[in-house]
Amino acid sequence: MRPAISGFYLLCYLLPLFTRTLALAHRGPPSPQRPFLEPLADTVPDEQSSTLFAHQSSFDGDDDDTSRSLGSALVDLVGALDVMQDEYFVLWQGSWPTSIDWTAAVLGTHVSATLASLTALSGQLGGEQTLGKLGLVAWMDQHNLVFENLVNHFFDQTTAFYFGENAFSLRNQAFDDMLWVVLGWLENIKFQDLHSELRYSRQQNNGTVGSEGRGGHWHGTQFRVPAAHRARVFYELASQGWDSTLCEGGMIWSPYLTPYKNAITNELFISASIGMYLYFPGDHIDSPFMASVESPPRVLHDPAHLEAAVEGYRWLKHSNMTGIWGLYADGFHISGWRSDSQPGSRKCDVLNRMVYTYNQGVLLSGLRGLWLATGDEDYLHDGHALVASVIGASGWPETSSTAWAGLGRGGILEEVCDSHGACSQNGQTFKGIFFHHLTEFCRPIRLHEERSVIMSATTGKNGHHDDDDWQETFAWHQTQCRTYGAWIEHNARAALMTRDEGGRFGTWWGRKYRVFDPSSAAMVDSSVLPDGAIDYQNYGKRSAERSGSDGGGGGGGGPLADTLRNRASGQVESDNEWEWERRIRRSKLEVAPPRHPAGNSMEGVRPKDYNDRGRGRTVETQSGGVAVMRALLEWKHYEQM
Repeated sequence: MRPAISGFYLLCYLLPLFTRTLALAHRGPPSPQRPFLEPLADTVPDEQSSTLFAHQSSFDGDDDDTSRSLGSALVDLVGALDVMQDEYFVLWQGSWPTSIDWTAAVLGTHVSATLASLTALSGQLGGEQTLGKLGLVAWMDQHNLVFENLVNHFFDQTTAFYFGENAFSLRNQAFDDMLWVVLGWLENIKFQDLHSELRYSRQQNNGTVGSEGRGGHWHGTQFRVPAAHRARVFYELASQGWDSTLCEGGMIWSPYLTPYKNAITNELFISASIGMYLYFPGDHIDSPFMASVESPPRVLHDPAHLEAAVEGYRWLKHSNMTGIWGLYADGFHISGWRSDSQPGSRKCDVLNRMVYTYNQGVLLSGLRGLWLATGDEDYLHDGHALVASVIGASGWPETSSTAWAGLGRGGILEEVCDSHGACSQNGQTFKGIFFHHLTEFCRPIRLHEERSVIMSATTGKNGHHDDDDWQETFAWHQTQCRTYGAWIEHNARAALMTRDEGGRFGTWWGRKYRVFDPSSAAMVDSSVLPDGAIDYQNYGKRSAERSGSDGGGGGGGGPLADTLRNRASGQVESDNEWEWERRIRRSKLEVAPPRHPAGNSMEGVRPKDYNDRGRGRTVETQSGGVAVMRALLEWKHYEQM
């Protein structure tokens, strides 16, 4: 068993007590019949366990009550984050050495978002009135330092990552790579502002708990300056990918490849643009690393950011990029394109129908932001329609089914590559991205967001948000979000069962650790590519089905077979090798090679564990566990409110 880090034993004991306190705050003050520290349910086990990983949640529905408790979800989340950082993050390097540039940006996003969820939960107990009612002022004062130590432990690692991030290389990569950087540092700024307001500024103003209020701001907010600068620089660099000469708009994936207007780059641009509008605090640094010498300092609530987000979503929504199951396909090529002087049809008319989980997720946080900024309820409706499509394509609610449903089976979200053990470093990151953005879509409005909405309602700026109607709309939104709780818990339990003895999550959720059934080969090979799809992102036979010559798996490249190549020569047919394959090798995209021969998903299986195939358990698969456990914590929190 993996030993817990010193101090986390105490932490994981105190945090569930903290959540019990939150529940009691809603149930009323303690009584002689119900002492404060009595478990909320007789079936809740002692959380002062000797290990973070003493229990495995029962996916088969054996009524493991700990999987349904807020305290248990909190312990599992902190445990998952602890493993991700302790096992994979190297402080002196300021990074996760086995990650690649864009996945490292995503990992930093997960750390910041998790800290925001933890501090938001703690903020429910921040008021003197609540604590006084419960007789908990002294108790909370005693344990504030423990919680602050946890927060600072992980936040300090994100500041180290600022210096460890490969910013120079990323400036010369694809536009989607740049936009992951933007979202990561905006998430860090959001956490800084939230933590400072909930645990410092507000407490100083109220004169309440402990000594944290000195100065009125958390010391971590000084890091807004470099974080905002990096977000701004990379946003401006990425914005150069917007192209109106082809398809009447939209972002291209990479300046180095033939034009590919794909879902992920456009969704990232939408979410990053509205994120810059809502959360970017301004940047007046004029050196070093400016995006261009002409670019003026950007300010808070720059209308150019809002305009970019609105226009970006308008283009995406009308691009006809959604296909089978109502999900976003991977992207569009332009038929006949040979060079800038020979642009072919100029239309997005060759669709790669490949479906990935992250293409359904990144847009969700953008749609929430667009509603916050404009008051247009259609953005929320579109988001819920997309979530419903994803849940349906996971096979929900037929939880006993093993049939492939398009994006999973049995209600569990899944990439096509998961069951084959053929996911690349990219593919292993995707499910965590989906759950992160789903959580952002549904989380409660925070104080500074509420002030922005109220200000727009009062001033009439941008002509949106009636002072009362926005609250009614958001109440409807959260009611819709609560209906996803059972599905999220189903996926969280499926992820938990993949943990090994060290607490490391696997990539194919729903496969119990070291429970191997050779008779399940048919299920392993049943996930198929949509007709006319090419998997640019992963390994193996399925991703190699580009020409359609072998006819297996529903693949077949057809008109896609000669579309994605290096554009520098201006000649698509100049090389028989696909540019994305060459790019992977040239940039050493994969830190570790696959551990099984591509093409046979059952070869190379170590004793009785599906998730030891291929790349095995990695920092990317761990980030998926962190994201889905954060989602579960947020939804369990809803149940207590």
